[in-house]
Amino acid sequence: MIENSSKEGASQGQDSGEEVKKDLKGLLGSVRKFLSELLEIRTNTDAVATKESITADIPFKGHTSWILVCSIFIASIGLNANSTAVVIGAMLISPLMGPILGMGMSLAINDIDTLRRSLKNFAVMVVLSVITAFLFFYLFPLRDESSELLARTKPDIRDVLIAFFGGLALVIARAKKGTIASVIFGVAIATALMPPLCTVGFGLAIGKPWYAAGAMYLFIINTIFIGLATFLVIKFLRFPMVRYANSHRRRLIARMASITGILVMIPAGFTFYKVFQESLFTKQAQEFLKETVEVYQFEGAGRYVDNLTKLDYVDDGTSLIEVVFMGDELVPDNVINTWRTQKNQFSRLKNSELHIIQGGKDDSEEKFNYVSELYEKNKAELLNKDEQIRLLEAEVATLTKNAGKQIPFREVSAEAKANYENISELGFSYQVKTDFKKLDTVPVFEVKWKEGVRNSQKEADSKKMLAWLKLRIQDSTLVIKEVE
Repeated sequence: MIENSSKEGASQGQDSGEEVKKDLKGLLGSVRKFLSELLEIRTNTDAVATKESITADIPFKGHTSWILVCSIFIASIGLNANSTAVVIGAMLISPLMGPILGMGMSLAINDIDTLRRSLKNFAVMVVLSVITAFLFFYLFPLRDESSELLARTKPDIRDVLIAFFGGLALVIARAKKGTIASVIFGVAIATALMPPLCTVGFGLAIGKPWYAAGAMYLFIINTIFIGLATFLVIKFLRFPMVRYANSHRRRLIARMASITGILVMIPAGFTFYKVFQESLFTKQAQEFLKETVEVYQFEGAGRYVDNLTKLDYVDDGTSLIEVVFMGDELVPDNVINTWRTQKNQFSRLKNSELHIIQGGKDDSEEKFNYVSELYEKNKAELLNKDEQIRLLEAEVATLTKNAGKQIPFREVSAEAKANYENISELGFSYQVKTDFKKLDTVPVFEVKWKEGVRNSQKEADSKKMLAWLKLRIQDSTLVIKEVE
């Protein structure tokens, strides 16, 4: 009996284990099916309509050219005014994406004719955009180096990601069945393309070719990653390859397309790696400065100028971290050596140099840059102070005018004492008076007579003194006041 019950228990345990496995298998199958339905895009793709839509957007002529010119003008104004809203408005009407999508698609399906047309129109797009931006910034009187413009002079990992995922989103949206081709799809692409092109024109217009070079480099990077995203999506969706009657020509074009695709992917991968490494270096450098330099406390007049900090990344490891201190108080050498030791605790900062520029030791361009940036930062405050200065100058002019009226009191009082023996004290001041129509300043002499002098004598002497003082001072508004 015991043996039978143990066999039955083992059998029941085996059955329950199989049921658990079956339930788990069913659950995994349901999850797999749900994810497949959620993420599957091949079954809902219209390859023919997508190809026709992309091909139709490649040419730049007529209406498309004028739309591009207008959008570049609007974007340039937005960047110049440092207005993100205006730049977004320009992106909504921008037709920049056509040739780039055409290049990515043609490489994916071995369409050499479409690739040739795309490259030609891409060149037209770049030249037309740069000329438009150049003319705007060259002829427009206000050419401030706004933060929106300067942000496009150097590539950043975020720009690469925007271009890549923007390209993915655009091609996937274009490939969906029943999608209406709309310029709204170009917003993500324009985000990565329009500002750099405008900045190229800006750099050329103000005579700073390094701005133009940095912006063009960023534009090329974004173009490569948008084209790469298009290439990968078209390949994933298995668009049909273009067939050629000549088998030799078909094989040659296939090889050329493959080689071109690889040549595009190699620099794209290298650029992504380089920009990613630079971003990691910048991140660790900012953490290092936050933990060391920014928390340092001066006892006197020294200060850390954070907006002059330079972080220069170099591939070979000899990167530079340069910080600037202003004021007469210097950071001690032992503190600087401690900072250099702490810097080596960060993996990507070990081989970089920490350069300290001290205000008391350096009178070069850094100080000039600091003063310039400080002026720009406080321009509004300075304008208010200019208004105050004008008011003070007017007040000084008034006081100077009154100073011209000042009398030689010492000489006048001696003459008065000699001519009027009954005077005990003599005072002088300017009194401000108004009849509520105008304001005037009147010179007033205060006279105190000796005790025992008759009132009639006082009145007679006061009249004679008033006539004499008006003649002596050359001021008919003069007043004599008797004080007790």
